[in-house]
Amino acid sequence: MIQELFTPSVQHWLDLVGIFVFAISGALMAVRKNWDVFGIAVLAEVTALGGGLFRDLIIGAVPPAAFTDLGYFITPLIAAALVFFLHPEVERTQTAVNVFDAAGLGLFCVTGTTKAYDYGLGLTSSAALGVATAVGGGVLRDIIANEVPSLVRWDRDLYAVPAMVGTIIVVLCIRYDALTSVTSGVAVVTAFVLRLLAMRYHWRAPRAWNRRSSTTEVTDEVV
Repeated sequence: MIQELFTPSVQHWLDLVGIFVFAISGALMAVRKNWDVFGIAVLAEVTALGGGLFRDLIIGAVPPAAFTDLGYFITPLIAAALVFFLHPEVERTQTAVNVFDAAGLGLFCVTGTTKAYDYGLGLTSSAALGVATAVGGGVLRDIIANEVPSLVRWDRDLYAVPAMVGTIIVVLCIRYDALTSVTSGVAVVTAFVLRLLAMRYHWRAPRAWNRRSSTTEVTDEVV
């Protein structure tokens, strides 16, 4: 088994923090869509747990952690309730939410990769599931909300790329037997910082070479 990044207790609480901030982003989108309380709760749950649920089903970790730990299920509901009653205040703290979301991205891409490898997947497959763990909930959120997923929109700041960099660091460390709590932490921080820089400087992936299109460019901000 790969050495854990943190003790089980600390890891559990970090997971809950990541789940909470992901749930906030889902609940906020539901409010912007003018959904009712049930829709807010559903979108919060899907955004928070979707990536980890997909990973666990793929690797055969059943029942998934989302269904074996009550805290994982309750935390998104707490976030949904907070947004339901205090969404104007939460909207004003969007920058802070984005920072925590970036931290969750960094943490989940690393833990998703290591868990997939622990269950017998190869390095490439483990990296792919690490990225899916980090971004899967957001993709499901956008699909359910009838939006083009932010993951594939050129006008959104880089999101998957920082997660990919984090997972690459992890699999290289595994390959060369150098994965420790320190190197895992480096991977988390690297993904986190890259995401913050992408938001700060609006880094975006390049589009097709010599692309010519009359499509109107959309410039709305990242959710």
